[in-house]
Amino acid sequence: MRTPLTELTGIRYPIVQTGMGYVAGARLAAATSKAGGLGIIAASTLSVEQTRRAIREVKERTDAPFGVNIRADADDAPERVGIMIEEGVRVASFALAPTPELIARLKDAGVVTIPSVGARRHAEKVAAWGADAVIVQGGEGGGHTGPVPTTLLLPDVVAAVDIPVIAAGGFFDGRGLVAALAYGAAGIAMGTRFLLTSDSPVPDEVKRVYLSRSVRDTIVTTKVDGVPHRVLSSDLVSSLESAGRLRGLLRAARNGSRFRRLSGLSWGELVREGSRMRRGRELTWAQVLMAANTPMLLRAAMVDGRADLGVMASGQVVGLIDDLPSCEELITRVMRDASAALDALRGCRFPESIKHPSTQGDHDP
Repeated sequence: MRTPLTELTGIRYPIVQTGMGYVAGARLAAATSKAGGLGIIAASTLSVEQTRRAIREVKERTDAPFGVNIRADADDAPERVGIMIEEGVRVASFALAPTPELIARLKDAGVVTIPSVGARRHAEKVAAWGADAVIVQGGEGGGHTGPVPTTLLLPDVVAAVDIPVIAAGGFFDGRGLVAALAYGAAGIAMGTRFLLTSDSPVPDEVKRVYLSRSVRDTIVTTKVDGVPHRVLSSDLVSSLESAGRLRGLLRAARNGSRFRRLSGLSWGELVREGSRMRRGRELTWAQVLMAANTPMLLRAAMVDGRADLGVMASGQVVGLIDDLPSCEELITRVMRDASAALDALRGCRFPESIKHPSTQGDHDP
């Protein structure tokens, strides 16, 4: 299937695996790209050297195009961009809008730049700065998300920009791909669906928790890191929701200290990181402190297998997923089902008056 996304990136199928912290490592990204999609390494939870090693591991596993997702507001973002250029990474993915300078540097090196956005105005901004494409996530999506559903946000953004738009939030099969293409998208991006594959490194006991949930078993909470975050409902999330402000901040401070030790950052570096987050995302200092929660709470579930002690980012689509295929099996299934859906649509017949409206009579526009 050829779309502006496949032409831009060189992938076989218009399917993107999103950059999920502690989930989208070299193993998952390589499996996705090898199967014909666009695998993306989530580098925000990796050190600079770990990022380089992950890139090289993917290159050892496949020669297919892949991407790396970084935080545009991180102090070492220019260094990470340099690594992507040096290592020949095809796509640079950003959770926050990269600066015009970063976009220009990547474009000069032939790296495709694809930021993720959740609002029309953000898509317009990065398109004006030179971004090559944009991922648009609707409110159904997991992790940080907004209030507007994909079915409204997607056509709004498609009408606003002249670069390829990739739809995210609520996608898991071939029917969704066809629907996104009908809205004008160039492809789809999926997170929860790729998390629930046999190639995902998430512990089996945590995958079983995901598979047991319905479409009603997610919640959008601001108590994880201070901004809206869609996660699986759990006793831990309920306790975070009911905790008072002081208790929540104390919990965040403890987790922030643990993250500092694990990441090797000094207190000074952590404070500078917080300052950048405030500028990039308009957060209060309390929200910055809470944001230090996120890596440790995600790691507890996604790495340590403690669903009871961690948070599990998830889209509402989790309730429609009931198996753990390999990435190759998943992408093959999506494309097969998309073909069947397109064949079914070709069988539709419309009245001649719709295909060739009359110029006679009183017709309102």
